[in-house]
Amino acid sequence: MILQLENISKNFGGVKAISPTSFSIRKGEIFGLIGPNGAGKTTMFNIITGAYEPSSGKVLLDGKDITNKKSNKIVHLGVARTFQNIRLFSSLNVLENVLIGFDRSIKYTTVEAFLHLGRFWSAEKRAKHEAMELLEELDIAKFAKSKASDLSYGQQRKVEIARALATKPKLLLLDEPAAGMNATESDELANLIFALREKRGISVLLIEHDMKFVNRLCDRVLVLDYGKVIFEGKPNEAVKNPEVITAYLGDFVE
Repeated sequence: MILQLENISKNFGGVKAISPTSFSIRKGEIFGLIGPNGAGKTTMFNIITGAYEPSSGKVLLDGKDITNKKSNKIVHLGVARTFQNIRLFSSLNVLENVLIGFDRSIKYTTVEAFLHLGRFWSAEKRAKHEAMELLEELDIAKFAKSKASDLSYGQQRKVEIARALATKPKLLLLDEPAAGMNATESDELANLIFALREKRGISVLLIEHDMKFVNRLCDRVLVLDYGKVIFEGKPNEAVKNPEVITAYLGDFVE
């Protein structure tokens, strides 16, 4: 297992956002965390990535307890994420946004950086080369010098994924990656995620409301409703489950 959550819960004052919940993700698996708005999905992401401390329970990465570690430490251990609302530096170009993700792997001192001496130039050259390779892989290299804010929504989403990949994660968390995309863009994104798993061996945990996208992409799903698990299993079984349909899916047609 790449990720294990053991009896994770989260309370905000008197509000129980997540009841004790346990699930595991296998190495190389694409796992979907789904449910209606307010179900606790993003709260779960925030607990895994260290933004929130759980009220109870443990988070294990590769069998090691990472509960309550700081977000930057969790990134260094191999967990990266994107956000529901894209968070790019609009004043920077695409290449510069991706280079930020290489911060953990660039090896030079503050003095070397300030004076542009020693290892600075070789490290910067290597980071730019690797960043361009990522942009090529995601088919957005032609936008390297463009302002991130000038790109379409789908292209900006790819930039955010490229920046996450720059941290060299073994587990990638994607928060509603297909939101706002048309059918063609969603298909391209699904193909990209499959390719990343094949090429890099990355495990993926995603939150998504587009059930056709989930049904095509995910090996398994966990369905939350008001912080409680109501289903875990194959996505094509989830869409037929009466509890899931009542809570979330409505008139989804497979």
